[in-house]
Amino acid sequence: MNYTEDGYAFRPSAGLRDVTLRDGLQLTGKLLPVERKVELVRSLVALGIDEIELGSMARPDLVPPVANTLEVVQALTPEELSKCWIWVATPKHVAKAAAAGATRFQYCLSASEAHNQANIGRSVEASLDALPQAIAFAEQVGGQVQLCIATSFTCPFEGMVPPQRVIDIANDPRTAGTVDIVICDTLGQAVPAQVSGLIVRILHETPRRRIVFHGHDTWGLGVANALAAIQAGATMVDGALGGLGGCPFAPGASGNSSSEDLLFATRPAGLTAEKFGALVLLTEQLLADLGETNRSKAAQGARSKATAFEWTMDTDRPLGMSR
Repeated sequence: MNYTEDGYAFRPSAGLRDVTLRDGLQLTGKLLPVERKVELVRSLVALGIDEIELGSMARPDLVPPVANTLEVVQALTPEELSKCWIWVATPKHVAKAAAAGATRFQYCLSASEAHNQANIGRSVEASLDALPQAIAFAEQVGGQVQLCIATSFTCPFEGMVPPQRVIDIANDPRTAGTVDIVICDTLGQAVPAQVSGLIVRILHETPRRRIVFHGHDTWGLGVANALAAIQAGATMVDGALGGLGGCPFAPGASGNSSSEDLLFATRPAGLTAEKFGALVLLTEQLLADLGETNRSKAAQGARSKATAFEWTMDTDRPLGMSR
């Protein structure tokens, strides 16, 4: 942690990808209109969020809140889409999303066989076999593919996942051509030592890729695990507004690490108390629309009465206003 003119900044630095529109909405059961989703993307970009997961190609009958993902893609500009990732699990998903205008694809499979069957409906080997074709489809539109490994630490059906299993997948020749690797604590059951240990191994024992950490706050360690991942070599972490989210095919998974909590902890360059306040307001409005509870401790802190602290505001006036 270093003190700068802008405040305490966590070092090494890392970017934030907000996954509200995909992982965050999965368990809400409510389909937000296309216009609302587009507005949210643009608001997050305007507030300086580095990247966004804008939706999923999952079957809408199984995950209704992502049913209009392709319409959201079509409503965004190429410049906006350059900051956005879309969840895919098959080459067909990539082809359909690319036809709508997407160029950044997060290809997901699980480290555990049972979760891959529950989440994607096929074996891990089948998912790996299909990955080269997915990469080829992405390359046809000048796109990029991330390798996303769910259940990298624990599986709701198999328990602990051996770290070597994740390393083996990352080193599989069928993953060649992926630009990033996303290491997922799908259930939020990992502890910082596990996270840092696996990230260090990914950094030193697998092909050079940008490392992204995707955590959940089920056991209250979302921020701690993210900080451990950053110190170990991750340069991007995932979060969702208000701690929304969870996997519908992973019993026991709860909300994502909160975007607000991650930003407050890391204090990236450009984050000000005013921007943070605007983000909290954005979250409050979204959660009100969804009828969801705000799980972000930092957002709750911003609404406290400790107004001598620059990151808080009086509760009777909007956040982000100068005193």
